[in-house]
Amino acid sequence: MPKKHTYIDLFAGCGGISLGLFHAGWHGLFAIEKDKMAFGTLQKNLIIKKDHFNWPTWLPQTEHDIKEVMKNYHAELENIKGKVDLVVGGPPCQGFSMAGKRNEGDKRNKLIDAYVEFIKIVKPKMLFFENVKGFTIGFKKEATKEDTRGKAYSNYVTKALKNLGYNVEAKILDFSEYGIPQRRKRFILVGVLEGDAKTFFSILEQDKKVFLQKKGLKQKNTIKGAISDLYQKNGDIKSPDSKNFLAGTYSRTKSNYQKLMRKEEAPKIPDSHRFTNHSDETVALFKLLLKKADRNRRIDGDERKKYGLKKRGMTVLGENNSSPTLTTHPDDYLHYLEPRILTVREYARIQSFPDWYEITGKYTTGGKQRVKEVPRYTQLGNAIPPLFGEQVGLALIKTSAYDKEHTIQN
Repeated sequence: MPKKHTYIDLFAGCGGISLGLFHAGWHGLFAIEKDKMAFGTLQKNLIIKKDHFNWPTWLPQTEHDIKEVMKNYHAELENIKGKVDLVVGGPPCQGFSMAGKRNEGDKRNKLIDAYVEFIKIVKPKMLFFENVKGFTIGFKKEATKEDTRGKAYSNYVTKALKNLGYNVEAKILDFSEYGIPQRRKRFILVGVLEGDAKTFFSILEQDKKVFLQKKGLKQKNTIKGAISDLYQKNGDIKSPDSKNFLAGTYSRTKSNYQKLMRKEEAPKIPDSHRFTNHSDETVALFKLLLKKADRNRRIDGDERKKYGLKKRGMTVLGENNSSPTLTTHPDDYLHYLEPRILTVREYARIQSFPDWYEITGKYTTGGKQRVKEVPRYTQLGNAIPPLFGEQVGLALIKTSAYDKEHTIQN
């Protein structure tokens, strides 16, 4: 029997990295995710549909706060110390994101301490950590007159993991170089107890061309190639999960990317492909933007007055380009052909979630609930693209084998 490669997913969200690792042949032990809706999506697809996790009896199969897990199940975590191959995941990124307010005092930033503590307890053989590009940039110090920057959190994490005995390497990677139809730059850190973490990045880079060829994909994929079988003009139906909304249907596939997304168990009606009920005024504005505005460039500042755009900014997508980084705010983007924002399923496509993967929970939320809940759009805006996650999983297996071979030789 081949050895099972085991992992734990922290801050798991709706399961993007876990889905990628599943496709790469890894075996999940358990996943920790605090939000009920995000965990519900992971549970429906990877626990119920795929039976992917060998979930321990001591941990209830529900949403959990990582700090509560370490407090309530410390002895059980100690029992698996050194026995787990990999821990994946990065703490919530809102406090570091350049797209947001970049608040150093954001409580979510402190979850980095919980992440390091978890690694210290479980001591996996390898770790994979992902966060926004802004994670590498220090915060401005308000107390000083000069506009200096504080130390980046990436320095803190790197130092803490090295102190735990890990060889650590980190890079900023653009997921659009790995087959994802989205320009999404992320801080990626890998740590290994034995060997050289640089090996992972070398393998990841060397293998991506062949990996994508086997999938029938180009290295660079466009937004049109990702979602052009999901147009509203295909025809619409009453939404299966939302009263007083319309949902979309499929046309035939028009690219290899779409064929891949619909390859396995794709439903007859696209999941979560509900159209927003825009007002006549909004549709008129969107038609104007589609006719006049530059593609793939954010409309903000004084330029908004030219179009009568009241919101803080919007990007009209370019059909022959990769998408810009999807945020958790769907009204930041205008569909490249139709006068509407993207649907949840179109978000999922651009993030490389296959169509069999159902997204559950509320579609959106607002007001004070925005910091408490993770609805469908937010789940996808926060996710690691599974197609990238699969490449990560394969590269980590090779890294592990390479490190063991060279350790024995030396």
